[in-house]
Amino acid sequence: MKSAFSKQLRLAGFPLGLGLTSVLVSGTLNRVMIVEMNIPAALVGLFFALPLLISPLRVWLGYRSDAYPIWGLRREPLILFGSLLAGLGVAAATYTLVESSSLSLVVVSALAAAFIAYGFGKNLSSNTFEALLADKFTGDQRPRAVTFYKVAMFVGIMLGALLLGRLLDPFSEARLLTIVLAVAAGSFLLALVAIPRQEPRHTAIQAESETARGVSFWITFKTMIWADPQIRRFFIFVMLTVVGTLAQDVLLEPYAALALNLSVGQTTTLTAIWGAGTLLSMGTAGAWLIKRFGYVRVVRVGLVLGVLTFLLLILSGTLFLPNVFLGLVFFLGVSTGLSASGMLSAVIEFTTAERAGLLMGVWGMAHNLGQAVGNLLSGATVDLVQALQGDALTAYGLVFALEAALLLGALWILKDVKITEARVFAREKLGQPDSV
Repeated sequence: MKSAFSKQLRLAGFPLGLGLTSVLVSGTLNRVMIVEMNIPAALVGLFFALPLLISPLRVWLGYRSDAYPIWGLRREPLILFGSLLAGLGVAAATYTLVESSSLSLVVVSALAAAFIAYGFGKNLSSNTFEALLADKFTGDQRPRAVTFYKVAMFVGIMLGALLLGRLLDPFSEARLLTIVLAVAAGSFLLALVAIPRQEPRHTAIQAESETARGVSFWITFKTMIWADPQIRRFFIFVMLTVVGTLAQDVLLEPYAALALNLSVGQTTTLTAIWGAGTLLSMGTAGAWLIKRFGYVRVVRVGLVLGVLTFLLLILSGTLFLPNVFLGLVFFLGVSTGLSASGMLSAVIEFTTAERAGLLMGVWGMAHNLGQAVGNLLSGATVDLVQALQGDALTAYGLVFALEAALLLGALWILKDVKITEARVFAREKLGQPDSV
């Protein structure tokens, strides 16, 4: 029992390192490229969109993970390779920035290639890690495990956000390169410690891989994914939930400043307040709520709370209630944590032994595309409404109202999601191969 617990605790090293690398890219490099290096924001936005835009590859990568073991292992080698590639991509992007005096076509192409390498590595490693969790845990262990490792990633993000800013002060390009190389190497070392000897070793793996390999990727995708109404319905549910939950990600701070006149110091606390609500609710859901009430009820409570919170956020700006707004940000985090933990539990239940990688790729693609759509939709809506009307309260309020509507849509679709009715489960129960 002690050995099993230590292995599970060791496994948390991978999401911890993934969180550190993520905040290095989305937080530190983003700001440095725009502010210190004067790279156009639109070009920076394109670079950071690339890892999300290539996320459809997760489905194919998941299929390869299921069907083509490496040295008899389907998960561990791909997680380690993806972690290494992601770190090399971040390091290559930073080195290109530091060593380039101007933005030539060659430099832009090199940066794009580096961000694609980072995105490919991150998608490969995180998707395969989620498949490993589906392989490794069963029953009540699954929601606890997936929530625990998601919390570990959040911890890595929060630690990175706190430490990287201090380490980069005062800023210099040499210091930036040193820190990036250290974080990339540290994240890979964490993966090296966390991943080996974690994948279950059993004789069924070879038979499961042969079954997955027996049908080509495109036939598998068309007959088992695209043609299955349950999978399509669940895909839409995941996208609506992610867009509805995270479209405000870049809007809370400017809304607080423009609608409620909060200072820079006050708005910098919003991420911490939101993060506290998210971690508290995710931890509670994973440890107790999902086991007690089931993930469907937890998701429903999270979605309803999100709808109410977004409507009250609009009201707090209309009535100028800054203290109420700060409390609502905490409850927005609670809503995010509940819906995320419940949705993650549903996602990991929506897998089979033969197709864990493929199906986790589908859900990962839905999440990443939802995040990309949310960021683009929220920014475009605010810019358009402000250009037409010039009123920040109306512009941001419209986005919050749209998010509430999307969460209501997710809530409506959820009632028709019947995971066990998916064709992959019917085939597994009957022991049939995945054929047309």
